[in-house]
Amino acid sequence: MISRKILTEVLEKALSTGADFAEVYAEYTTENNLFMVDNRLDSITDRVISGVGIRILKGTRCVSGSCTSLERSDLLACAGRIADALDGVPENRSVHLTERLFGDIHPIRIVPQTADTRTKIDLLKEGYAAARDYHEDIAQVTASLLSFDHQILVANSDGLYTQDRQIRTRMAVSAVASKNGENQNGSCAPGRRMGLELFDLYAPADIGREAARQAVTMLSAGYIKAGRMPVAIENGFGGVIFHEACGHSLEASCVSIGQSQFCGKLGQKIANEKVTAIDDGTIPNAWGSINIDDEGTPAQRKVLIENGILKSYMIDKLNGRRMGMEANGSSRRQGYQWDTTSRMTNTYIAAGTDKNEDIIKSIEYGLYAKKMGGGSVNPATGSFNFAVNEGYIIRNGQICEPVRGASLIGKGSDIIMDIDMVGQNMETAQGMCGASSGSIPTDVGQPLIRVSSITVGGR
Repeated sequence: MISRKILTEVLEKALSTGADFAEVYAEYTTENNLFMVDNRLDSITDRVISGVGIRILKGTRCVSGSCTSLERSDLLACAGRIADALDGVPENRSVHLTERLFGDIHPIRIVPQTADTRTKIDLLKEGYAAARDYHEDIAQVTASLLSFDHQILVANSDGLYTQDRQIRTRMAVSAVASKNGENQNGSCAPGRRMGLELFDLYAPADIGREAARQAVTMLSAGYIKAGRMPVAIENGFGGVIFHEACGHSLEASCVSIGQSQFCGKLGQKIANEKVTAIDDGTIPNAWGSINIDDEGTPAQRKVLIENGILKSYMIDKLNGRRMGMEANGSSRRQGYQWDTTSRMTNTYIAAGTDKNEDIIKSIEYGLYAKKMGGGSVNPATGSFNFAVNEGYIIRNGQICEPVRGASLIGKGSDIIMDIDMVGQNMETAQGMCGASSGSIPTDVGQPLIRVSSITVGGR
């Protein structure tokens, strides 16, 4: 995207007023989105994002800026404006860039951007039709097929020069079931860091049917009575609770400024001994995987909690300086206009040894949360509130009738202490995580788990 000669000039300009570190992040991203509604292809949208972010550090002070132009003069002008913010003593530091190749563990077989549009439309129609035809109560279906090709270049004053290409594909189907004036929603949206070979793993018809099944099932559900009770939370997107209520509190962006419930607790027990939690950006073709983070640090597998003991945080360069710790491949950003910071990749509770049937049998009366929904959390306190999109009453160790309107209310530091059974069927699910550095693709995951007691909101 940009020659090493120009990058060297830009970095040296950015360092010229006394910064001790300078970085250039360049991006070229193409996105393609097909959308169906009302039994027809509604739109095909293409978008191109191109630009450069420049950042300097002096100790724990950070100054950054961006520009859309890749021209030498514009890049130097942007670097000059950023350098001027320090108002330091002019220096003549030299930068020597050396290219580094960290490899690619995410093979792509069918690049979406070069695939035939008709092929993509047929895949989308297959998912849409399966949801629409699932049941007579299905009133509306929407479906989308999103692919994006995200190319980045990172160069810094330590001499790093490296690049990465991230191709991701995702299909999302949403269905509305309607009867007697009531509506219920269902959705399914698998994705991977791969091309159209995604559909070798997930048949579009299966995606559509799953979305419709959820909507139809919940249409006939009653309401759950609120109260404290044991809850079994299913695998896959059930991991969103750990991601939101605990994961963000383990990011250095919170820890370094004292706004985390887990500050200063390395080496201490913070969870039940059955809980091991991992953030792993190295899983081949996983939705949240990276070869390098957005500072050019190679992806890592980080054990955050091991048998209940806090082992590590997710750390970027700036917050690592504040904490006196090394960055560990956790710096991510939506794009060149966002300041990078510590973020998750693929974050999950590891599989345990409990049998799934034993988890259900252990609950005399409680809730089986089969599909979790969205919610809110305060990273400083860990307090959260999450909707249960598909839930069932557990009675006498058996999964019984479906219930709607359930929510899980609690605190992250409490819930991970109260996870007292961990199943063996770990799976992940895909999401877009929004935070200070924008919206990024992340995986959440876990096996079936039991929380011994938690507040369930309802009627």
